Amino acid sequence: MSLRKAFMFFIVALLMLVVAACGSDSSEEETNAATDDADNASETQEEEGEGEATSELEGSVVIDGSGTVYPLMSRLAEEYMTTEQEGVSVEVSRAGTSAGFERFLVEDGTDFNDASRPIKEEEQAKADELGIEVKELKVALDGLTFVIHPDNDWATEMTAEELESIFLADSDVTNWSDINPEWPDEKINTYGPNENHGTYEFFYEEILEEQDLKEDVNLQQEYSTLVNLISEDVNGIAFFGFGYYVNNTDQLQAVNVDFGNGPVEPSLDTIAEDGEYADYTRPVFTYLNVDHAKEKPQVLDYALYVMNNVNEFAGETGFAPIPEEEVQENIEFLEGLQ
Repeated sequence: MSLRKAFMFFIVALLMLVVAACGSDSSEEETNAATDDADNASETQEEEGEGEATSELEGSVVIDGSGTVYPLMSRLAEEYMTTEQEGVSVEVSRAGTSAGFERFLVEDGTDFNDASRPIKEEEQAKADELGIEVKELKVALDGLTFVIHPDNDWATEMTAEELESIFLADSDVTNWSDINPEWPDEKINTYGPNENHGTYEFFYEEILEEQDLKEDVNLQQEYSTLVNLISEDVNGIAFFGFGYYVNNTDQLQAVNVDFGNGPVEPSLDTIAEDGEYADYTRPVFTYLNVDHAKEKPQVLDYALYVMNNVNEFAGETGFAPIPEEEVQENIEFLEGLQ
């Protein structure tokens, strides 16, 4: 090989080595960059995953108590599980206010007890004895409503005194004609919720002032049963919360009540503690086990959801809303538990 050819071969080989070295450096840089990007992406995903874990809750929330409050709390629970926390199961039952307090005021009892009347002194004493901190959360306003059959065209308006006399044991009223001689001479059949319910207690204690009811008042556990009984009895009359009437207007009609200034129809406009239907208006509640709220994040989260949204759902379930300042007071208390 001539010296010239050897020199040219050397130059070509050297150039190939340089190109290979540059390619190796470039690939190494690309590999390192890709590795760094993967590491950064992994760290970002881990951080995002940690954020999701802290915001998503799991577990159960157990609620029992008032059948009157049930439609409102059931609606809130449904919306909460659908739109807020799919991993939380909110179980809502309706044993009645008093029966619910029995399940609430025990060791490892329910998280909430819905109530259509305030907690009683003996119930609060039991909570104190067991060391259970209880928080009363006022959630809505309800109107005690008297309902009759749609074909009853004579008793659509009555005074409060006439209505109450129908149920009082020491009253002489047994037939419709005892109230008004122009009305049918037919026996009045009376119905209502049984003693498990706060509605019964409100009627007996607040409206009748603890005077005995007639022995033949047909008292039932289920409100749906009362709706069916009245819908089939033209001489029947029953009392229960406004929500069960407004959701069954195809089967029932409400009695307009004269409290002294003319008949008042129960409605979301008249049901208020200072409104036209005030005499038959009552607040309804849910009672929270504060210790459970401190121990179980899902319980506290649900309590906050209820108070932040209760006025939005009150009307559609047959309740009048509570004043916004009362809502905010409860929210501030609950936020203080976080």
